[in-house]
Amino acid sequence: MRGIPKAPLFLGLVGLIPFVWGALTYLSSDLQDWGRQELGSRFVGPYVQLFYGSVILSFMSGVLWGFATKTSGSKAATCYALSVLPALWAFFMTGGGPVEAGINLMYGFAGLLMLDAMFTYWRLTPTWWLRLRVLLTVIVLLCLAVGVYL
Repeated sequence: MRGIPKAPLFLGLVGLIPFVWGALTYLSSDLQDWGRQELGSRFVGPYVQLFYGSVILSFMSGVLWGFATKTSGSKAATCYALSVLPALWAFFMTGGGPVEAGINLMYGFAGLLMLDAMFTYWRLTPTWWLRLRVLLTVIVLLCLAVGVYL
């Protein structure tokens, strides 16, 4: 991805491992059995994706909060209010069964991407931010879709 510094790109891609691993263990019963035996049942299938997805939405709230510090006045108040939405979404919307929680996480990550676009439009993010976020979000959504739709 052109223009994205290597460190954020690498760390962002590494951060996808639990999502990809969850999808792979959902698709392969042998891999799921191995993962359950070696890592425990919470680290396979939808369980790892749902827990980690909630953590990441909360983490991204903190990132957006940091971007909000680059402005002031009513715009800052708006940005601070918007920045807490992903964490609140994860907290309130990931209950229920794995399919419902997975769908809600997908909506949460799609909504987060819209917030990323808004913060980028307001010039609060690095110039490469939205390119990175689109790449990571597409992969997250594809991985979550495995647990939701297959």
